Amino acid sequence: MKILFIGEIVARPGRSVVKELLPKILKKHKPDLVLSNAENLAHGRGATEKTVKEMQEAGVEFFTGGDHLFWHKGFDEKIKDLPVIRPANIIGNFPGEGYKVLDTKKGKVLLINVMNIQSHKFSEENLSNAFLKVEEILNAHPNRDVTLVDFHSEYTSDKNAMAFFLDGRVDAVIGTHTHIPTCDTRTLPNGTMFVTDVGMCGNIASVLGVKKEIIIDRVVYENKHKFEWELEGAKAFRSVLLDTTKKEIRRLDEEVI
Repeated sequence: MKILFIGEIVARPGRSVVKELLPKILKKHKPDLVLSNAENLAHGRGATEKTVKEMQEAGVEFFTGGDHLFWHKGFDEKIKDLPVIRPANIIGNFPGEGYKVLDTKKGKVLLINVMNIQSHKFSEENLSNAFLKVEEILNAHPNRDVTLVDFHSEYTSDKNAMAFFLDGRVDAVIGTHTHIPTCDTRTLPNGTMFVTDVGMCGNIASVLGVKKEIIIDRVVYENKHKFEWELEGAKAFRSVLLDTTKKEIRRLDEEVI
């Protein structure tokens, strides 16, 4: 099975570059399943029904989430009817599911989403142990052909630890959240494919998609402004292509001027 995992799609530039490049990539590489992280789909934070369906029409089949996923009011009521999962280790009465068994022509794919982020919405008190949550889900679903984990985490060390923790028990661990692509795609000793961070689809002349002037003013002079997403300039398409038969993972990155 070949799986294309697209980096976090950030705001309108991210959606634009996916719509422009994904059809060509699908034609060339013919993946059996196309996935992406959706936590920044709409206006750079959160997702909406409209933006999810827009990316479905472009060719993305299923989505994972993260700490910003429920940013937009009303999405919590929509998620159950959309091809989106949210982090499984959220404690409390949150809508949606943290994993999904996807039926494909090549077999059953268990897709798991966990998170290790402290943000405006989540803290240590309402996130359970991501490592043990994945193990719990794996034990509950022994009948699967392929297993992929999206670990949405701030720290590269945590992502590497998760990959080695799961080596030989899942087919791939894909790191998300930092928006910066890493060049460490590799297959671990027991066969698990791994990348620390797949990166983002969005504007290159920005700081993680946000206008660079706003972030510079924030970190240098401690002036806090509302985030505005950079809409002009070159855009990046970041992704990884997984071959579960050959146990091969490679970056698939393009840019559009």
